[in-house]
Amino acid sequence: MATRVLIVEDEPEFMRRFSNAVLNDAALSLVAAVSTGQAGLAMLDLQAPDVLLVDLGLPDIAGVQLIEHAARHHPGCDVLVVTMFADDEHVVASIEAGASGYLLKDASAERIAASIHELRAGGAPISPGIARRVLDRFRRIASGAQGPAGAAAAGDASPLTPRETELLRMVAKGFTFDTIGRLLDISPHTVVAHVKKIYRKLAVHSRSEAVFEASQLGLL
Repeated sequence: MATRVLIVEDEPEFMRRFSNAVLNDAALSLVAAVSTGQAGLAMLDLQAPDVLLVDLGLPDIAGVQLIEHAARHHPGCDVLVVTMFADDEHVVASIEAGASGYLLKDASAERIAASIHELRAGGAPISPGIARRVLDRFRRIASGAQGPAGAAAAGDASPLTPRETELLRMVAKGFTFDTIGRLLDISPHTVVAHVKKIYRKLAVHSRSEAVFEASQLGLL
């Protein structure tokens, strides 16, 4: 029997990619793909899936609420978080709420499909960068160290301008450059120019790396 998957993702581009990852795998079945947390809660109770694939930055309620609901009312449902958030707060909250897998949104469609199968086989798929953070956190706890590595940096002046910070927060929510341009009333080319400056300032090479690094530095 195919593994039944429910997708809760508000960004159309990512929803399409996640849906295709499921539809292109004969061993997976798409229950539904919805764009709000409330619709996700309704679908969970109406047609409980085998796997809930959920974003954390939903427009109406926190994705963690869906994870908690699935864990409490549908314990047979595995939860896979796919998000731009790579900071300790979101990772720990998701795992504590009941998530068994945590991927960043730059994961390929093949990686997402493979992770769903890994979940159902009892595994816990996690993006390499997130796995490293989880291990670092346990090491800090074991050694009695206080606070995240970036805490000291949080008090320092931000290397980003207010506009760059605003733009990076939108990137963290999964908005496309075209969407960000419309929201900020600037051209997509200007958005790209800002993003390149952010990459240089944070010494990164991708959107997920920029969000990850900015989260570590307490800039988001």
